[in-house]
Amino acid sequence: MSVASTAEKVADILLWPGTKICQYLGVPPTDDMGLIRSMFNMLIYLCVLLPIVWIVL
Repeated sequence: MSVASTAEKVADILLWPGTKICQYLGVPPTDDMGLIRSMFNMLIYLCVLLPIVWIVL
């Protein structure tokens, strides 16, 4: 039994949206070394964080 470190837990939380989208589409999240999951994460975080930045500035 392995115990996840704090860094692994934080990574799992940050990668969660892309992982769920990949699972929904039937693509294993670790295929292509996680590039598809990373693309979905970047799109999600862009749509969420860019408006926040615009509001703050």
